[in-house]
Amino acid sequence: MQRFTFAGRTCVITGAAGGIGSALALDLAKRRSVLALVDRDADGLERVAALAREIGAADVSTYHVDLSDGGDRQDLAGAVLGRHGPADLLINNAGVTLTGTFEQNSMADIDWLLEINLHAVIRTTKAFLPQLLERPGSHIVTMSSLFGLLAPPGQVAYATSKYAVRGFTEGLRHELGPRGVGVTVVHPGGIRTGIAANARVSGLDPAGEQAAQARRFAEAALTMPPEEAARQIVAAIQSRRPRLVITREARAGDWLTRIAPARYWAISERVARRFQ
Repeated sequence: MQRFTFAGRTCVITGAAGGIGSALALDLAKRRSVLALVDRDADGLERVAALAREIGAADVSTYHVDLSDGGDRQDLAGAVLGRHGPADLLINNAGVTLTGTFEQNSMADIDWLLEINLHAVIRTTKAFLPQLLERPGSHIVTMSSLFGLLAPPGQVAYATSKYAVRGFTEGLRHELGPRGVGVTVVHPGGIRTGIAANARVSGLDPAGEQAAQARRFAEAALTMPPEEAARQIVAAIQSRRPRLVITREARAGDWLTRIAPARYWAISERVARRFQ
């Protein structure tokens, strides 16, 4: 498959108002892409769109969408098609997480997370697929996680969604590759975004300890600038890489789960205690 070129190509990005999504939008704006930006944060979306126009995007449109509402996204795909023509690149970036253990998490909160992290990825990809198949050399990106490679305690719902995204993407790649559509799954590690600090508190947290723990984790573990993650993702799209693992810690976790699939968590805890 030929390298993906960005100038003049219509790129749809979900979760574009902040974090990796906004960094991707601005990176693609420099490459004179046409941007269709999607997020529930209307104010943040407009700020990113204004910056993208200043930087040099060929055209920018915004779509205020709550991906937790269960919509089939046919209306979104139709709106993008009517404004820009068929999409060339779909980046399923939007994602959320919860605090607490599986026992503490409510089913309502788990369903909310799965709708955004998994079902919205499937629905949005399904809605845009006819357009992508129409465009030679189109591409799809999904955002899994380090926690789509390993599953720590306290992240059962999130890991469930990200492992599922990984499987969805790999199967999709095997179907679409022979038809000329590139597919990349991304496994970011500690990227400095608001996902952990803004995690929904699920279950009782009377002292606010779960929320405080999420903030401490964000400060200590999420260190890579989103701009660097975006740079690596754009390079992976351009070169049609099927899989991208971002950060040294994520690559180490990937390696560890391969050599010790049943014991990786016990090993990682021993290593962490030694360093402490």
